Amino acid sequence: MAAFIARRLIQAFIALFGVITLVFFLQRLTGDPVLLLVPQGATQADIDVMRTALGFDKPLYIQYFHFLFSLAQFDLGRSYVQNLPVVEIIASRIPYTLELAAGALLVAIGFGVPIGVVLAVRRKRWEARWLIGLVLIGQSMPTFWTSVLLIMFFGVFLRWLPPSGASGLQSLLMPSFALGLLSMATFARVTRTSVLDELSKDYVRTAHAKGLSTSRLVFHHLLRNAAVPIVTISALEIANLLTGAIIIETVFAWPGLGQLTMQAISARDFAVVQGIVLIGAAAAILLNLVADLLYSLIDPRIRLGGRPA
Repeated sequence: MAAFIARRLIQAFIALFGVITLVFFLQRLTGDPVLLLVPQGATQADIDVMRTALGFDKPLYIQYFHFLFSLAQFDLGRSYVQNLPVVEIIASRIPYTLELAAGALLVAIGFGVPIGVVLAVRRKRWEARWLIGLVLIGQSMPTFWTSVLLIMFFGVFLRWLPPSGASGLQSLLMPSFALGLLSMATFARVTRTSVLDELSKDYVRTAHAKGLSTSRLVFHHLLRNAAVPIVTISALEIANLLTGAIIIETVFAWPGLGQLTMQAISARDFAVVQGIVLIGAAAAILLNLVADLLYSLIDPRIRLGGRPA
C-alpha cells in the first residue's frame, strides 16, 4: 500500500511540475507579457520601466527559477490591474466556486447514479424508456442554453428563484442544476454500463438462485463492485464542473472563479489568469490522485497489479 501511494504521489508531482513549466513558457511564447500590462499608448520608456519592475529584463532561466521559488512560497504574483496579490483575489472567489461545484456534483450523483441503476436493473420496463429520454436531454443540451431556459422559466415567468447573483440557497439552485445536468447524464451512462456488466456475472445469478431480493443484491453487493468506473468518472467530472463553471457563473452572475476568469481576460489581467490556470491544473491532478487512492480501498486488486481491466 505504501509503495502504491508513493508511486501515485511521484506521478502527481511530475504532472504538476510539467504543468507549471508549460504555463511559464507558454506565457513567454505568446508574446511580450509586458505589452499586455501597460496601457495603450505607453511609450517605450514606460514599457522598459515596467519590464524591469516585473523582472522580465532578466535571462529566461533566472525568471524560471524565480517563478518556481515564488510558487514554493504560494506566491502567485501581483495583479497590477487590481493592485492586489493574486492569492487574495483568487481566495475571495474560491468559496463561491466550490459551493457551486458541490451543488452541481450533488445533482449529478444524486440523480445520475440512481437513474443508471434503474436503467440497468429495469432496462425493459417503461420507466427505463422514460429515463433514457431524460439522460439524452441532459447529454445534448449545452449548459448556456439550459441556463437561459431555467432563468426564463423559474426566474422570469414563475419568479420562484432569483435569476442571478449569490444571495443564498435559492440563488444556488438554478446554476447547480444547469451545471450538473450534463454530468448527471454521464454518471447515468457509466453507472448503467457498470451495473449491466456486474449483472452478467456468476455471483449475481447465484444470489438470485438463493432467493436474494434485487434491491438487497444491488445495494449490498453489486454497487460496490460497480463503483470503480463511477469513482473514475467522479474525479474527471469534478474537474469538468470546475471548468464548466466559467460559462455558468457568467450567465448567472455568480461571483466565483469562472466570472473572475472572464473579467481578468477582458481586463488583460494576465497574472490572475495565470494563477487560475495553475490552481485549476493542481486541483485536477489532486482529484485524480484522490481517485487513485480510492481505487485501492474499493478494489484491493489494484494495489497488487494495477487497475483492473
